Amino acid sequence: MGMPMELNTMIVTKGREEREEENIFRLKKEGYRLYPIDIPLDIRKTIESESSGTAVIQKVEWQNEATTITYKLISLKSTN
Repeated sequence: MGMPMELNTMIVTKGREEREEENIFRLKKEGYRLYPIDIPLDIRKTIESESSGTAVIQKVEWQNEATTITYKLISLKSTN
């Protein structure tokens, strides 16, 4: 029996991220997802939107058919 898994190369938040510290965020996504750790990734609100910054994932947790990532924001692109 297989386990469905998705490989992600960007962080898509859909506005659901939660701030833990000044530059540290947590995001929970449905399903099992694999993300690269310690590599800068684009952050976007939606798949189609422009990049809003860059982050490095520090931790990936799989539990109860969900994936929780903890990431550090390393750069933010200003909309002004």
